[in-house]
Amino acid sequence: MTAPIQIPNLIAVMRKAWPISDRSLAKIIDLLTPHDFAKRQALVSEGSTDGQAYFIETGMTRSYWVVYGEEITTSFSTEGTLVFSMDEMYYGTPSEEYVEAVEPVKAWSISIDELRQLITSDMDLCNWWCIIHQNEYRRIHRSHKERLTLPAQERYREFARQFPDVCRRARLTDIASYLGITPATLSRIRSIK
Repeated sequence: MTAPIQIPNLIAVMRKAWPISDRSLAKIIDLLTPHDFAKRQALVSEGSTDGQAYFIETGMTRSYWVVYGEEITTSFSTEGTLVFSMDEMYYGTPSEEYVEAVEPVKAWSISIDELRQLITSDMDLCNWWCIIHQNEYRRIHRSHKERLTLPAQERYREFARQFPDVCRRARLTDIASYLGITPATLSRIRSIK
């Protein structure tokens, strides 16, 4: 008999979003495959069609696009969250973005097809899926508004308030890219007490 999978961070974050039953959780757990990613290793690459979604148990990732040779950070994901190519998940097309490990990451993968089947056939998982997408849409909407309306110092202050853990763990250049400012500007902002 194999030992049960230990994913306390994932279960805690999933249940914080929606009170998922043990039965529904078991459906996902039965389909998970473990992975260890080294710092800066890609989980998803531009052009990829590997069809996997990754639940982050430990570590942190960042998502980014490469535009005119420059990496533009679009999000950070930490313990208990799910990362995947939106292009693959929703449109069946190759990924237009990268997801890389900011630090060593322990993750569990599930095929996008299996995940799709679960969220369309299990009400608990469907509700969880809706809630995490509502939360992500809100984050994206807020970030867009802040980038358009707030000065750099206030943008960073708000980011640090919302994501203090990311501020401690991510590279300065990645945070600056996410905020739409230069690393030198962010360094000056952070030096002001």
